[in-house]
Amino acid sequence: MSNWDGQPSTAVALPKPGPTLKVILIGLLGIWLMFAMAVNWGGADVALFQLFVGNTDAILSGQVWRLFTAPLVHAPNDPWHVMGVLLGLYFLGPSLESRWGGRRFAVFLAASSVLAYACQLLAEWLLPATTAARLSIGYWFGGVPAVEALSVAWALTFSGQTVRLMFVLPVTGRGLLWFVIGFSVLRLIAVQQTAEGLISPFGGLAAGWLLGAGTPSPLRRVYLKYRYNQLQREAERDARARRAKQSKFSVIEGGRRGNGNGTGNGNGSGPGGKYLN
Repeated sequence: MSNWDGQPSTAVALPKPGPTLKVILIGLLGIWLMFAMAVNWGGADVALFQLFVGNTDAILSGQVWRLFTAPLVHAPNDPWHVMGVLLGLYFLGPSLESRWGGRRFAVFLAASSVLAYACQLLAEWLLPATTAARLSIGYWFGGVPAVEALSVAWALTFSGQTVRLMFVLPVTGRGLLWFVIGFSVLRLIAVQQTAEGLISPFGGLAAGWLLGAGTPSPLRRVYLKYRYNQLQREAERDARARRAKQSKFSVIEGGRRGNGNGTGNGNGSGPGGKYLN
């Protein structure tokens, strides 16, 4: 393809989301619009929005649904919060959805989001209160951990390729991997409070490797090895049971001949005599 002056065109082909990614993008944007309209224009109490975000104390007290809804909601007063997530999914998601298929792609995003926020929850629960208070603003939500997981999975799957972030910036797989890791570390050092908290991005990085590094993924390989060993043990037990069932040997009870008073004699009828079948 050439420009009007005959020189090669530098136009960049935009990613084409698959059907699963389209549903995810539309769904996240729709959820944000719903809360933004309700809170900013409909007079809804912000407590309605907070009912769906992550909070360690609330989840430990039984409100477990927050762990699953936190990745779906974004700050209703900040459009860039949701737009950053949508752009990350848009640029990195199509190639992985094409490689994995829609089902694995959707499961990957859901599982990595929950695992990432589970790490945030555990960190705030286990660490001293003074330290835990610096890890989040008290609530944590948004799809940034899923994008970080997607970045790791993309970088490890397409390490030799280049992606153009924000339509312009070319980034290789290795460069993208170092960027997301380094930026997460710098935010932790700076204690930069963000909507998703400071620990969930690291949970997303770990989930990206566990669930997305190769086919099958490391976590699935562990599961498949466990299942293989389990099936092998069951097969060995079944084989031993069949051999025992097919064996022709049997135990036949015998007795001793005596002379009536329990003493033997020299004809083999005493304790040293023959057992009778």
